[in-house]
Amino acid sequence: MTQRATTGPAEGWEYVIGLEVHTELKTKSKLFCGCPNAFGEEPNTSICPVCLGLPGSLPVMNAQAVDFAIRVGLALNATIQRSQFHRKNYFYPDMPKDYQISQYDVPINANGHLELPSGRVIGIERAHLEEDTGKLVHRGGHGRIESAAYSLIDYNRSGVPLLEIVSAPDIRDPEEAKEYVTELRAILVAVGASDGRMEEGSLRVDANVSVRPIGETQFRTRVEIKNLNSLRSLVRALTFEGRRQVQLYEDGGVMIQQTRFWDEERSLTGALRLKEEANDYRYFPEPDLPPVAPDLTLIEERRAQLPELPSKRRGDVVTILPQLRDDLRETIITDECWPYFRAAIDAGITPTRAAARCANELTALFADIGVLTPERFVAVLAMEDRGELGASQVKVLLREACTDPAPAAELMAKLGFGARDEGAIRAIVEGIIAQFPDEWSRYLGGDEKVAGFLLGQVMRQHGRQVSGADARQALVELADEARSGAG
Repeated sequence: MTQRATTGPAEGWEYVIGLEVHTELKTKSKLFCGCPNAFGEEPNTSICPVCLGLPGSLPVMNAQAVDFAIRVGLALNATIQRSQFHRKNYFYPDMPKDYQISQYDVPINANGHLELPSGRVIGIERAHLEEDTGKLVHRGGHGRIESAAYSLIDYNRSGVPLLEIVSAPDIRDPEEAKEYVTELRAILVAVGASDGRMEEGSLRVDANVSVRPIGETQFRTRVEIKNLNSLRSLVRALTFEGRRQVQLYEDGGVMIQQTRFWDEERSLTGALRLKEEANDYRYFPEPDLPPVAPDLTLIEERRAQLPELPSKRRGDVVTILPQLRDDLRETIITDECWPYFRAAIDAGITPTRAAARCANELTALFADIGVLTPERFVAVLAMEDRGELGASQVKVLLREACTDPAPAAELMAKLGFGARDEGAIRAIVEGIIAQFPDEWSRYLGGDEKVAGFLLGQVMRQHGRQVSGADARQALVELADEARSGAG
């Protein structure tokens, strides 16, 4: 397997990786108070006595966060169960209460699994609710606490609802870890629970990693790498750490269970602290919150409302277009593209055309998609299917349809594409032939490659007046007439 050759820890060794993915839930307010759950606000402006843990303040459960947790649990094939919040006690400057409200031994979701595009199935041990901490910003040095001149704290994130999704130690390669996080992120976005923006901290990964000789079945001492906030960092950190551990074992060293950080600038992991065990946190039930007991009727309602998940979309595309390249298929099944592709297929658009337009033209328009709905997208592709528009005209028309809500036929006329006029099209092609008599002679002599050049000139000079299909038809007709002596 090529990927193992580039990211494996060393010959004869394998990784044992389990991931803890923390995703902020897309609620309007925080988990236990009414403060807005928003990214990018001025520091320390979205705070109140509850999320600051001031004396006398009491938490109130956010029902929408529970609802999102249920949706994710169903999508991950987990058991949804009665759960209990606990206090997880530890001190860190960005946690004002000195404890975190989290779910300990009875999480809301347990015993699920996730199938990867490769076919590998990764176990999901739990997906539990908890509150996020504030954010420390270290100034100076490498941006790490050990080299910073000073640190600032922003409590806006404190109390934001998190779902922590803990995988079983089933992952065997950094690239497989990347595949797992990519698929999990797609599921979280598809069910509407998270925006999945790693660059904003909405989704962060803690990676538990150990190594062992291939064939060994026992787990060895693991290390946890904290707060990986990009797929690139995930792969690089796991690769470095795996090789570091192998080197330590081969040198006769002893692995210490510890928490480490990833330094992107220096491309290495470094020790933060010894890894805590559950008893170090002195868990006890949160006295101010009752257990969360989801109603079975609500669970079944949410199960019925689940959208098509990435695995189902992937299967549908494989059925429709079995030869489609993997990268194009993965683009099409994203939340942004899928409604447009599905609408095109349901409307009978040629599947290869629907796939190409989604993966190319549509993705280029996402930043400014405006009023281009799936229905209007289909209307443009239907014109192309009927031969009324060429590929270059489709690009122009789709871009116009992002800002102008007029029907596609009106936009076509507005842009000067107009209705098909065979006489006008022939005149345009004849004009190009007159400009390039040598190329025309070669084409008549059987050099089919020259057709591409002549048609390219037609589209370059008259792309708004004629479609590529119509220009080709006119070129063929003129050539037939010339060869038969009728033209």
